[in-house]
Amino acid sequence: MTAHPRPAPGPKRLGSGLRLLGVFLAAELSLPATSVLLLVLLAGTNPTLLESPRLPPWPLVAVLAVPPLVAALVAAMGIASLSGGPRRARIRRELAIRWNRRDLGIGLAFGTGGLLLTIPAAALWSAWVGRDQAHSAIGEVFADRRLSLVVALIAFLTIWLVAPFCEEVLFRGVLWKALEHWHWNRWAIFAVTSALFSIAHLELTRTPLLLVISIPLGLARMYTGNLLASVIAHQMNNLFPAVGLLLATSGWLAA
Repeated sequence: MTAHPRPAPGPKRLGSGLRLLGVFLAAELSLPATSVLLLVLLAGTNPTLLESPRLPPWPLVAVLAVPPLVAALVAAMGIASLSGGPRRARIRRELAIRWNRRDLGIGLAFGTGGLLLTIPAAALWSAWVGRDQAHSAIGEVFADRRLSLVVALIAFLTIWLVAPFCEEVLFRGVLWKALEHWHWNRWAIFAVTSALFSIAHLELTRTPLLLVISIPLGLARMYTGNLLASVIAHQMNNLFPAVGLLLATSGWLAA
């Protein structure tokens, strides 16, 4: 049987992909903008706040949790502003969100199986570049900190559940769908979104490791066509670091 070439995307799909790319960029830019705005507002209420080399616990958690939530909200609002059916249905369609137990199970399987790849990769990377260079930015921020149980739990839930959800909305939700509108090959979409995900963290010494971490997340999204599968895989990947941070910052475990 002769394989027929995939038809080129029409002007409508090209336009939809371009608009979604704009939504992705706006959401990404909202991350540093929200962080700066929070710091300005916090400094306005307490001028001495920024004089210390470390933020106090509550402002620190606010700067950690609020920007990704704002970015996800910007993405949802951007999609809602596009044309094409009811807003909720449009958001679910463009983000590829479906409540499907089978897909969630696949995401859990990719996340769990991915640990067999990412844990040894993290150990090897730490041995190669040195432990100090292998630490994540969040790990460095919370190093040797002691937090109240409430603040530590909020940080734990943010790292385990909130941040992965928001990051997946941007990279394997909005950006992935934008490239699908342009009829990109799914492996090309997987490669591009994985690369940009690792680069966007702006952690130069950890970029190769982040690229390895993104592999099971992208595979979960690709094989199910469901964003929730990659969210579950990402949350599974973040569970152990989040637990370690909770134990260290609450004083239950020596950092």
